[in-house]
Amino acid sequence: MTEIANVGTHHSDAPTWRERILKYKWTLVALLLCQIGQVTASLLLPSFSADVIDTGIAATDASVIRYYGGLMGIAAGVQLVLSAVAVFLGASVAYRIGQSLRADVFGKVQSLALSQVQGFTVGSLITRCTNDVLQVQSMLIMAFTMIVVAPIMGVGSAIMAVRQDAQLSTLLVVAVPVLAGIIGFLTFKAIPLYQRMQRQLDGVNSILREQIEGIRVIRAFLQQSRESTRFGSANTDLTDTAIRAGRLMAMIMPSLTAVMQLTSVALIWAGASRVREGDLEIGSLIAFLSYVALILIAVMMLGLMIVMLPRALVSARRITTLLQSPVEIGPSPHPKLLPPRGDGLHLRLEDVSFGYAGAEATVIEDISFDLAPGEVLGIIGATGSGKSTILNLIARLNDPSSGRITLGGFDLRQIAPQDFSSHVGYVPQKAYLFSGTVADTLRLGNPHADEATLWKALEIAQAADFVRAMPGGLRAPVAQGGANFSGGQRQRLAIARALVCDADLYLFDDSFSALDQTTDRKLRAALRGAISHAATVIVSQRVASIRHADQILVIEKGRMVGLGPHDTLMQTCPVYAETVRSQAMPEEDAA
Repeated sequence: MTEIANVGTHHSDAPTWRERILKYKWTLVALLLCQIGQVTASLLLPSFSADVIDTGIAATDASVIRYYGGLMGIAAGVQLVLSAVAVFLGASVAYRIGQSLRADVFGKVQSLALSQVQGFTVGSLITRCTNDVLQVQSMLIMAFTMIVVAPIMGVGSAIMAVRQDAQLSTLLVVAVPVLAGIIGFLTFKAIPLYQRMQRQLDGVNSILREQIEGIRVIRAFLQQSRESTRFGSANTDLTDTAIRAGRLMAMIMPSLTAVMQLTSVALIWAGASRVREGDLEIGSLIAFLSYVALILIAVMMLGLMIVMLPRALVSARRITTLLQSPVEIGPSPHPKLLPPRGDGLHLRLEDVSFGYAGAEATVIEDISFDLAPGEVLGIIGATGSGKSTILNLIARLNDPSSGRITLGGFDLRQIAPQDFSSHVGYVPQKAYLFSGTVADTLRLGNPHADEATLWKALEIAQAADFVRAMPGGLRAPVAQGGANFSGGQRQRLAIARALVCDADLYLFDDSFSALDQTTDRKLRAALRGAISHAATVIVSQRVASIRHADQILVIEKGRMVGLGPHDTLMQTCPVYAETVRSQAMPEEDAA
């Protein structure tokens, strides 16, 4: 618990672990008082029991038996009530800390740059937001309900045992260090195993997510057996590590119990001799054994915490690593506001380069161009050449490693995020749709758009016909990811979602790849009239989609090899000319 409390979240807006806990300090004070009262009542019971035996039963004094019996009943009642209140308060605080922790982790994930998400991996982020938070929350519940009770009960029982008989208490001097040594050794061995477990759990989640998303491909190529083997291998590794860690942790309770039981046997043997010699009362011996039993209970409580502590510490560190990660695309301390929408914005890239952290080579290097309002820029290049990277930088999903990108004369890093978002319509390479209705999907771009605006966007995106044909029209359901639509329909809905923004800058990342040539041609013609006021960037591998752009940027291996209109590039850029010839555009598509 102390280690968890000391794990900070510096360099982050999220509160530290200590701050999270101290937020509920008055509740924890009440919890502490309840636990102290609970333990005090527990410690009085064996003493009252000894008095009942030695001064009541031995003397056949019914009034003494009734008196101490009544005190035992009151103490037991107080213990029960305070224990229930303490458990309620501890669980409430732990669950609320877990709730805030999940919210902070989720918020942090939302603020990560695209490169950071790829660095953590989606599977790991899911594990940190769910399993890791659950491990910490479970540890906190255990800590809040036992962390005070166990030491007070253990120390208090030892003191009360010494009061009953100091000579017998010398046996505890041997037993307690042995117990501490067992716990420390097994915990030291378990922590590396739990660290490995969490990494392996990340791997299992990543494989499972990949297989679910790619289930069509797996079935199409009849690779179920291969994928089952791959998942089974990761699952076996996780299971083997979990079994090894479980075996170590499983040894704690039997070892503690064995040591304490042997101690109890030695105490009974030594105590019986002293009772026989008249040096110790029977009631005192019974009380002494009761205190030893309470010490055993306290040690078992600590043992239960120790079982959970290694995994919780690993989870806490993983969460802290995420929360401490720098905000690479955070807001400027002095944000600039763009002009009102509709005035047009000039986009400029100046010697922009980008590379992932730790990578030897950059993904793109020295990219520069100007795009005025109303102009269209097409970006073309081979797969992996860096086309989407450029668009992600313009959309500020990543920030450049060097150079700068300006919009309306301001560096993107200076513009207020909300203001920037309201001026940009973005269609990603993968047309992802969130669950809800068609109207909900379109209003993601503009929450206040009326139905007329939605239908207009659908008409431009060539999606109005199939939406009208659906039961409910705009109120027709959309499954998670848009699974109830074809690839082309998802792309057209994603384009319509961007058009609802009525933006000054539109970014299309290979957004026409799933469309047939007729639909593609109609959509491009409709777009030319609908967004003629805006600067537009279109990434495509099809020359037909960007042939009529005002400028075409040709990328090869992350570098500019050509920039200009189609006719000029055909004469000056061999890479572009070869691309055009390789696609062998039909005359009607080139028109």
